[in-house]
Amino acid sequence: MTDRVKEILSWYGSDNPGTLTNLARLLNHGKLAGTGKLVILPVDQGFEHGPARSFALNPPAYDPRYHFELAIAAGCNAYVAPLGFLEAGAREFAGDIPLILKANNHDVLLDEADPTQALTGSVEDALRLGCIGIGFTIYPGSAHRFEMYQQIRACAEEAKCHGLVVIIWSYARGSGLSKVGETAIDVIGYAAQIAAQLGAHIVKVKLPNEHVEQEAAQKVYEKEQIPIATLAERVRHVVQCTFNGRRIVIFSGGASVSDETLFDEIRSIHAGGGFGSIVGRNSFQRSQSDALKIFNTIMDIYNQPSQIQIPVLK
Repeated sequence: MTDRVKEILSWYGSDNPGTLTNLARLLNHGKLAGTGKLVILPVDQGFEHGPARSFALNPPAYDPRYHFELAIAAGCNAYVAPLGFLEAGAREFAGDIPLILKANNHDVLLDEADPTQALTGSVEDALRLGCIGIGFTIYPGSAHRFEMYQQIRACAEEAKCHGLVVIIWSYARGSGLSKVGETAIDVIGYAAQIAAQLGAHIVKVKLPNEHVEQEAAQKVYEKEQIPIATLAERVRHVVQCTFNGRRIVIFSGGASVSDETLFDEIRSIHAGGGFGSIVGRNSFQRSQSDALKIFNTIMDIYNQPSQIQIPVLK
């Protein structure tokens, strides 16, 4: 085990050996093994956005087994999906890659100003399928946020008792936020803090923009002159908002973008001290050969020495 992985594990002193073992399995798998960086393939989009919107651009992706194969061939740290996709391949690919069960999901059949998610998988499902952890989405800013906080508290307690890792997707949205405000720097930093406070081992957020949504926060950012002009600076601030770098923070790959835009975002995440990326639509909506090239470049970037170090209080 590398010194970096040992350092990261030391941040989770309240967890049992089972959880630490599963976290180590995640950090020690794939092409980034031992670096403390993570690249994870998520495929919950079929549930979240519908099958045609998700897979028609690359028809082999309709088959759940395709995504297991892609994650393995790419050397990802893990593969995460809802219950049905994991059940369709967990036996065939048992032991080939760490799995994470996405335990809640929602659909887009009804446009909602204040969205929520339904529990679609359980800790028992995750254990049965050999998963290392569960993933769970919350929507800070939604009118349903408190119910979701209570749901993840209960799920996280059960997961940790059974030695599983808890990953929280903290996506700010709701009628009280503007569209640009959903990824405002103050809102993303707040969403990351909430996920960490709810007990997440790993926090997943979207990349922040330079906008500050809350008037009270704007005064603080201006008075304290918090650097947020560049994406790397904003990533660094989000990591600081997440226990000063003592929780793993990874960033969403987002909607499909050009290769160079994606790589520039990855460079900024790396430069800002982010721990890695979850890359879905920018990979499985391409041919497998093109997706593997994308993953190779992303991992090459994360393997380079970082220029910015987050100060961690001793």
